Amino acid sequence: MPARTGQEYIKGLRDRPREVWIDGELVEDVTTHPALRGGVKSVAALYDMQHDAALREELTFASPTTGDPVGLSYLIPRTVEDLERRRDMMTHWAWASCGMMGRSPDFLNVIFSAWAGASGYFAQDRPEFEQNVLDYHEFIRENDVALTHALVNLQRRRTPNAADTLSDQVALTVVKETDSGIVVKGSRVLATLGPISDEIAIYPVAAHRLDDSDWRQSFSFSIPCDTSGVKFLCRESFDLGRSHFNHPLGSRFEEMDSVVFFDNVFVPWERVFLLGNVELCNGYAAGTQSDTHTGHQVLTRCVVKAEFMLGLADLIVDTLGSGTIPHVQEQVAELITQRDMLKSCLRAAEADAAPNQWGVMCPAVSSIRAGRTLFGRSVYPRMVEIVQILGTSSLMALPSEADFDTPIADEVNQYLATDTATARDRAKLFHLAWDASCSAFSGRQVLYERMFGGNPVRNSISLYTNYDKEPFKQKVREFLDL
Repeated sequence: MPARTGQEYIKGLRDRPREVWIDGELVEDVTTHPALRGGVKSVAALYDMQHDAALREELTFASPTTGDPVGLSYLIPRTVEDLERRRDMMTHWAWASCGMMGRSPDFLNVIFSAWAGASGYFAQDRPEFEQNVLDYHEFIRENDVALTHALVNLQRRRTPNAADTLSDQVALTVVKETDSGIVVKGSRVLATLGPISDEIAIYPVAAHRLDDSDWRQSFSFSIPCDTSGVKFLCRESFDLGRSHFNHPLGSRFEEMDSVVFFDNVFVPWERVFLLGNVELCNGYAAGTQSDTHTGHQVLTRCVVKAEFMLGLADLIVDTLGSGTIPHVQEQVAELITQRDMLKSCLRAAEADAAPNQWGVMCPAVSSIRAGRTLFGRSVYPRMVEIVQILGTSSLMALPSEADFDTPIADEVNQYLATDTATARDRAKLFHLAWDASCSAFSGRQVLYERMFGGNPVRNSISLYTNYDKEPFKQKVREFLDL
C-alpha cells in the first residue's frame, strides 16, 4: 500500500476499535466521539496532504520495496541533503497544526527509520531482533501506520536517584515468555495520540534509566492499539465542542494524552526488539543516535510553533494599532530573536551532521539539545506570556460567534471594531490568541513543551555530567598562565 489517504486512516480506526475510556465512558468509535473527532480529522488531513499534487514530491519518496510513493519521514537519511529534504516535509506537516500537535505521525516514523538504519544494535541482544526491526520498519512504511508510544513507567514514589523506583505491581513488566512471544502486565504514560493511533510502541527512555535489577522492565516492542488487554485512559478533552471560530486550536488539534494499562497483553516475538538487557535498553538512544532524529523532528516543529506565535503577536499589534509603542516593539523583537535562535540551532544541527557507525546521517546532538531545552524551559512559556501582554483586555472583551447574530449585533460591530479590523475579524483573531495563550488547551501546550524531553532536572544533571567541558577549562588555564 502506498502513502495513505485520510479516509484510509479513518477507516482503519473504525475497522479496529480499541478500548478507550474518557470521563467514565467507554468510547464506541474514536472517529466520531466529540472529544476525539477533531484530532482524527487533523491527522487525516496530514495523510491527505501526501496526495496533493503540489506537495507530493515534497512529502513522499519512492518505496525501496515497491517503488510506490511512501511518506518521506520513513526515509533513512544517508546525506545532509536527505536531512534537509525530510525537514522540509516535517515543516509542511507542522504548519498544518501551527506546531500544536507534538505527536504527528512523523515523530515515531523517524525513530523507527533511525533504528532500521542501526539495526545491528539490536542484534547485540538477540540476532533475530535485528530482522524484527527491519521488518517492522518496512511494515509501517508500506502501510503508512500512525504510531504512538508510551515511554515512562508509573511509580508509587519518586526518588532523586538516576534510576526510577519500579514496582512489579505498577510498572510494565514481563510476566511470561512463551514459544510464540511474551506477556506483559502493568502501566505506562504518556501515550499522546494513543486513542487515535494504529499501533503503540513501547521502549525505554534515556531520562528514566533502568536499574540493573530491572531486567523484567527492560524491553522494546510495538503492537496494534486494538490488541486484547490494552486500555487507554484519557484525560479531560480540550475539544469543548465549540466552533472553530470560538475555539480554533482546541477544536482542531486535540491529540489527547492517555495512560495505558496492559492487562496480560501478548506480544508476538516478531514484534519484540529488545528484551531483558538493561545495558542495551539504557543505551539505545546513544547507541543508535535515534534521539538526534526525533530531536530533529521536534526542533523543526518548535521553529514552526515559534513562527506561528510571532505571526499571531504581530497581527495583534496590527489590529490594535499598538505598533508605535516602544515596549510593544521590544516584545515583538524578542519573539523575532527567539525564532531566529531556534532556526539557527536547527540549521547548525544539519550543517554539523555526521554519519554514525551504521552509515546513517545524524543531526548534531548538541545543537538539537540546546534548541529543545531552551524552547521548553524558557522560550515557549515566554512567547505565551508576550501574547498575553500584547493582547491586554481584548483577550477577555471577547464576543462569541453567536453574538454576531443577535439583536445587539449592531452595537457589537460598532463598538468592537478597530481602525484596521472589523469587530468580527477582531473577535476571530483574539479567540485564536486566547486559545494559544490563556485557555486550557494553551496551558497543556506549555506543560507539554516544558516536560517533553523528560525530567528537566535529570536532563540537566546528565548534561553537566557527560558534557566535555575540559577544552574550555584548558583555555582559561592557558590564559591564567600568561
